[in-house]
Amino acid sequence: MMITTYEEVSTKELQEMRQKYVAKGVSNGNLNIAKYAHGATVVDIDGKEWIDFAGAIGTLNVGHTHPKVTEAVKDQVERFLHPGFNVMMYEGYIRLAKKLCEITPGDFDKQAILLNSGAEAVENAIKIARRYTGRPAVVSFVRGYHGRTNLTMGMTSKVKPYKFGFGPFAPEIYQAPYPYVYRKTAGMTEEEYVDQVIQEFKDFFLATVAPEMVACVVMEPIQGEGGFVIPPKKFVQAVSEFCKENGIVFVSDEIQTGFGRTGKMFAIEHFDVVPDLVTVSKSLAAGLPLSGVVGRKEIMEVTGPGELGGTYGGSPVGCAAALAVIDIFEEENLLEKSELLGQKLEAKLKELAEKHEYIGDIRRLGAMVGCEIVEDRSSKKPNKAKTAEITKYANENGLLLLSAGIKGNIIRFLTPLVITDEELAKGLAILEKAFS
Repeated sequence: MMITTYEEVSTKELQEMRQKYVAKGVSNGNLNIAKYAHGATVVDIDGKEWIDFAGAIGTLNVGHTHPKVTEAVKDQVERFLHPGFNVMMYEGYIRLAKKLCEITPGDFDKQAILLNSGAEAVENAIKIARRYTGRPAVVSFVRGYHGRTNLTMGMTSKVKPYKFGFGPFAPEIYQAPYPYVYRKTAGMTEEEYVDQVIQEFKDFFLATVAPEMVACVVMEPIQGEGGFVIPPKKFVQAVSEFCKENGIVFVSDEIQTGFGRTGKMFAIEHFDVVPDLVTVSKSLAAGLPLSGVVGRKEIMEVTGPGELGGTYGGSPVGCAAALAVIDIFEEENLLEKSELLGQKLEAKLKELAEKHEYIGDIRRLGAMVGCEIVEDRSSKKPNKAKTAEITKYANENGLLLLSAGIKGNIIRFLTPLVITDEELAKGLAILEKAFS
């Protein structure tokens, strides 16, 4: 693989340039400089290898530089970069819209719009839902994360670093309760707890906002930034049913959970629920900026020409990558690989839990795996300091690793689904040292 470099500059010089010229509001979990990457391995400019358990925050389910994606992107770049879909249409956008309508849940007629970022997809889903229902209010959930734009910041729970000092936020946004089984009251059965949260959810529409005012409920089928919190099926079905009964558009935010992360193409499929709209991004295009809203035709077609869109929405290069990604899932059985990868990660974490009392909870759907770090298992007190120690050690010793959670005490695993056994073994060996 030929790698072109701007000039020979050391890691230290680039780090100093970053400090001088790049806004400090952009965070860096790892301070090394990537040179090239393939599969689940990144090589820095000093030649050091890094096993990638972060996947650009869940963007690389098919791995770095998958040959099929690279070929599709190169082919598209040689044809044209961007005529602008609003100016002159191109085949990739139309084909990808069709493909997304085919692979998302629901056997009804669908339409799609393509955009750039996850937050932009969420905003457009809300615009469409508001136009369709004629209602203003938006309901998201406690601990949810939906982006960093003004509207999506208002929907996001974690104040620091995402919201602090950036208000005022858009009005008519409300956060409903969302179950967290690991944190249920002691002595309560899971069934009792879930029934209680369902009742709290329904009461929320009496005490906080009337359902007749709500355009949409936007739910992550598994909370990502909130700590890889998996809701019981009964709760998700109750939310979906409530939306149906009250004419509310149910939006499944699949930006982090989609494209095989949970062992199904979309996480909502685990819950036997069909959403009205689905938002997609991250692993859709293997690292290129692309997002979309897909859903019921009668909802999607309420807007008129020019009312939705944007200059770069549905980049031809991103569309080429996304079409290749969808082919790769079929050709390489990535949904099956996702589940097997999740099983391996869970087994290793359970083994580590026997040695470390601070591992409180291990939870997963497919390869979306979270490990909750606590002071001890009886108190369950969140242990942010230990979590930071673990991720810091990993990121200094050859493993890209991320944390999550409102209290910063979840280790999250977003390993590319194409990771080899050798890469996984290397990564887990570093993880074991980090936990020690």
